[in-house]
Amino acid sequence: MTVHRLPYEAGEFARYLADLCGRIDRSDGWFAIFWQRDPEGMSACLDGVEIPPWDVVESLLHDLAAVTGAVYAEQESARARALHTAAATAHDLLPGGLEALRERLELMRREESYAKGRARELLRLLAAEPGRGPGAERLTHELAWTRDDHARAMARIAELTSRLERARPPAAPTADPDRPPAPGAAGNAAATTARAAKARRRGGARFAGAEDDDGGAVAVPVLPVAQDLPRGARYGGVPPAPAPAAAPAPDPADAVLAARETVAALGRLRAEGRGGEAHVVLCEAAARPGSWLPALGARLERSGLGADWTTLLWEVASQPAARVAAAADALARAGRHDDGRLLLRQGVARPAGEIADTVMALEDEGMAPRAGALLAAYVEVRSPEDTARVAERDPFRLVPRLLAAARAVSPSRERDLIHALRVAGHLAG
Repeated sequence: MTVHRLPYEAGEFARYLADLCGRIDRSDGWFAIFWQRDPEGMSACLDGVEIPPWDVVESLLHDLAAVTGAVYAEQESARARALHTAAATAHDLLPGGLEALRERLELMRREESYAKGRARELLRLLAAEPGRGPGAERLTHELAWTRDDHARAMARIAELTSRLERARPPAAPTADPDRPPAPGAAGNAAATTARAAKARRRGGARFAGAEDDDGGAVAVPVLPVAQDLPRGARYGGVPPAPAPAAAPAPDPADAVLAARETVAALGRLRAEGRGGEAHVVLCEAAARPGSWLPALGARLERSGLGADWTTLLWEVASQPAARVAAAADALARAGRHDDGRLLLRQGVARPAGEIADTVMALEDEGMAPRAGALLAAYVEVRSPEDTARVAERDPFRLVPRLLAAARAVSPSRERDLIHALRVAGHLAG
C-alpha cells in the first residue's frame, strides 16, 4: 500500500483549524454538535487527513463570533477561506482525489433528495398535529434540523462541483495531424483514475458529508442559526444581496400573472421529470412579495400541485423572520389561516435573540400584529426555556409580551414560562 504524504497546505489548514477550535467554547455551539455527531471525523479534520466542507468552517466561525464578536470573526473568515481553498485544492490533487470527489458529490445529491422528501413528510405531519403539545414541538425541532441538512447538502453540492472542476486534468489541446499528443498527458489522467482510493466516509449530514446515516433519530441540541438570512436551496450558503429599504406596493394583477406563469412552468417541468429545475422555480417564487403567496397557493392547488405548495412554504420559512411574518400575515388576510400558522411555526426554528430583534423591529415599524403572531408561534412550539431567552434582549419590553402570548396558548404554558423567566432572573420569585 502506498502511503502519501499530506500536502503542506492541508497541514497548514489543520493547524489553523486547531487554533480556531482552541479559541471557541467546545462545550456549546456548532463545535459541540459536530463533535457529538462524529468525533472521529472531526479529529481527522484537525489532523489534516480530511478537509471539512466550507459550511462546517463557517459554523465554527459563528462559534468564534460568540467569543470575539462578529466584526473580528468576519475578518477572520477571509483568512479561513483562503487557507481552506488552498488545502482543498492540494488534497484533491492527491492520487484518488477525483474519484473521492465524485463519490462525495453523488452522496450529497442523495442526501439533498432525502432531506427534501423528509421535510415534506414532516410538514404533512405538522399540519395534522394539534396546535399545542409536545408532538408539534418535536416535529418543529426535527424540521429545523432537516432544513439544515438540506441547506448544507446544497452548499456542499456546489462546493464539490467547483472542486471537481479544479481537480480535473485539463483536456489536451487539439493537435495538428503531424503533432503527437503531449507526452504523459493521457498517462497522468489514467494513473489518477487507476490509483483512485475510496474516500473515507465520515460524519453524516451535518458534518464532513460522507457517511450514510442509519435513518434513526438523533438527540441534538436546538438548532443554532448563524444568521437571520435566507438559507434555502437557492442560496447555496451565500447570503443574498440586502433588500431595499423600501419597496413600492405590489400590484395584485402582477401577483395573478406571476402565479399563472409559475404554475405553467412547474407543470411543464414536472411533466418532463425535471425536478431540480422545478425546485429552482419554487425558490424564485419564494423570494417574491409575501402578498403574492395566496394567489400562487390557490392556483397550485387547482392545478394539482399541492406538494409544490408545501415545498414553497418551506422555502419561504427559511427567509428572515420579518419576511416570514409578513407572508403569514398575507396568508391570514386571504383566509388561509392554517397556511399562515404553519408558516410561522416553521419560521420560528431560529435562535431566540433573532426572534426578539424581529419582534421589536416590527413593533417599532408599527406592525404590532405581525410581531404578536410571530411571538405567539414561538411560545407555542418552543420550550419555556427557549422562550425565556427571548426576553434577554430587553426584559422590560419583552417579558409582558411573552407572558401574554403564553397566556393565549394555555394556563399551563403560562405557568411554565413564568417559572422559566424566574429561573433566568427576568421575574421576581
